[in-house]
Amino acid sequence: MSKFHRKPVTFVGEVSINVLNLADAIAFYEEIIGFRVLEKTNRKAVLTTDGKTPLLTLEQPEDVIPKEGRTSGLYHFALLLPTRADLSVFLRHLLTTQYRFGAADHAVSEALYITDPDGNGIEVYYDRPSSEWEWANGEVKMVTDPLDGNSILAESDAAAWSGLPAGTLMGHIHLHVANLKDTEKFYTSGLGFKVVTRYEGALFTSTGDYHHHIGLNVWNGVGVPTPKKNSVGLNWFTLVYADEEARNKVIGQLKQIGVEAIQNDEGYVITDPSGNEIHLVIN
Repeated sequence: MSKFHRKPVTFVGEVSINVLNLADAIAFYEEIIGFRVLEKTNRKAVLTTDGKTPLLTLEQPEDVIPKEGRTSGLYHFALLLPTRADLSVFLRHLLTTQYRFGAADHAVSEALYITDPDGNGIEVYYDRPSSEWEWANGEVKMVTDPLDGNSILAESDAAAWSGLPAGTLMGHIHLHVANLKDTEKFYTSGLGFKVVTRYEGALFTSTGDYHHHIGLNVWNGVGVPTPKKNSVGLNWFTLVYADEEARNKVIGQLKQIGVEAIQNDEGYVITDPSGNEIHLVIN
């Protein structure tokens, strides 16, 4: 497991999204992305790669509506593959299926971008070794350059695709938000994340000097509304804490900035200033 996705680092563990049709969504996430179904009911499916760890939950509300444009919510969730060879196999799979995708070299990582049939964004990526990341004045250098697909394909020898590897992690999440000032205060002063780089209209935050666990942008527009609960898109995501002490510290910090954490059976639930729901859980 990546050192940036285990104790004592705080990281994104699981994401839940709404879809228009559960059966169709399961087919896509199994056949194109490569998940396996861990649990399933009539309107909900929990997906895994290792047969035991939930990474993505699909839900179909009874009154579901298509994804709303120009709102806060999910930009994309990002699946981190264990090796560059795994990214190579996945790239070959996309080329074979002819499913439409984008690609970018971010200096810290190499990434493929896909949109599911309902409009939910997905990134599948591999991290370059952190020793190769460039830092200056507390910020990490990230770029959006063309991806060298031929170099990636050379990492595998037409290996048969058999789904996402068991070591796949939820590497990060990237969100649309209403404004960056309130958002930055919430994620830094409240949740204790550090801003590690900034783009035009966006900021990227992490713990433990990762290139980012949470990306935040206003690219849908400043002041955008929160989407309806029954809209396709983000339901919630989890932040995983090392222990009760670490989580309690954050709950105290949130209280100081006027954010209440609501306790439930699985942990605590909070909502960021743009209506994005976050579950605070323990590793």
